[in-house]
Amino acid sequence: MSEVLGRIGRGIVVLAAGGTGGHLFPAQALAEELVARGFIVHLITDERVADYGKAFPAIETHIVPSTTISLSKPWLLPERLFRLYRGVRQARAILQRVQPDVVVGFGGYPSFPPIIAAWWLGIAACVHDQNAVMGRANRFLSRFVEAVASSFPKLAKLPERAKAKLVVTGNPVRSLVMAERAAPYPATGADQQFNLLVFGGSQGASFFAEFMPKVIAELPRAILKNLRLVQQCRPEDIKAVRAAYEALNFNFDLRPFFMDMPLRIANAHLVICRSGASTIAELGVIGRPAIMVPLPHAIDNDQLRNAESFAEAGAGWIKPQAELEPGEFAAFLTRLRYQEGDLQAAAKAALAHGKPDAAQRLADLTVRLAVNSAKAKLEKKQP
Repeated sequence: MSEVLGRIGRGIVVLAAGGTGGHLFPAQALAEELVARGFIVHLITDERVADYGKAFPAIETHIVPSTTISLSKPWLLPERLFRLYRGVRQARAILQRVQPDVVVGFGGYPSFPPIIAAWWLGIAACVHDQNAVMGRANRFLSRFVEAVASSFPKLAKLPERAKAKLVVTGNPVRSLVMAERAAPYPATGADQQFNLLVFGGSQGASFFAEFMPKVIAELPRAILKNLRLVQQCRPEDIKAVRAAYEALNFNFDLRPFFMDMPLRIANAHLVICRSGASTIAELGVIGRPAIMVPLPHAIDNDQLRNAESFAEAGAGWIKPQAELEPGEFAAFLTRLRYQEGDLQAAAKAALAHGKPDAAQRLADLTVRLAVNSAKAKLEKKQP
């Protein structure tokens, strides 16, 4: 730790993230890096952390109320504003007790109270945006922080006033993903096993559970006999999907959740998925090509922008959900299956698109903000 932090700083960082994988996973990756550097990490989040935050290396996790602000239901606005106000007050009390050197927010409205409280108390802060389109909460919070960290070189909807604060770090991935970094692309041939991985979170899993059995039914027998399909399905969908696949007599594995998903990605020749920020980051670090079906009707089309960045790098292909047809998709899969050179080239492009040092870059930025803040405090104390 720097001399300045040793003299004034406490070596404490507070991370603020919504309790979903998209926000918590990059926060966890930063936490792992900061803990390795000797920092103490606290997490401020919401109730959903129980589903995704079990492995988070925080010395303490604080649940603070928050809510989404939407003008579409104006009659709910007073109640939601009051809930946010309560969240800011609670976050302020936590920060006063913990006394961190810096606060890092990862977007979503659960990061709103801690960042506002940090600004209120004069604590250095930054926000990290995982997507290629800056989220609404981060857009608002950008005026209250010293830096804006971005996963993509081009960050759409970044406010003009925040452009000078932009630092491109990439999207940090967890140690489980880093363990599969740049995994060799599996060898394949026309008569060898072809590994296809399908996943997409809750909404993606539901769509793919309905769509993929129709696609697989259209594939030639020559492909099915060597196909190994691994697919994430919601528990309520598994029975129907299994029955459809068993009727086609090929090799498959269906589960609601894969604890070893990074390893599954590394074993895949091709991935079919949504295009959330964490998914794009993990595909890039491991180096696997993907057919991406962006989540439709998203407010800012963030998944489409994420997918466009990956596809423009030559790492994958975009298939809008509204345009999908089982027969055409099966024909596209069939062509890719026998174009091993194209798949290998896309895998290399995916690897080039990835930023495996994103956690280190974001940690460097975090430490720099803490040091600058400590220096400022030191100067104020000097006569």
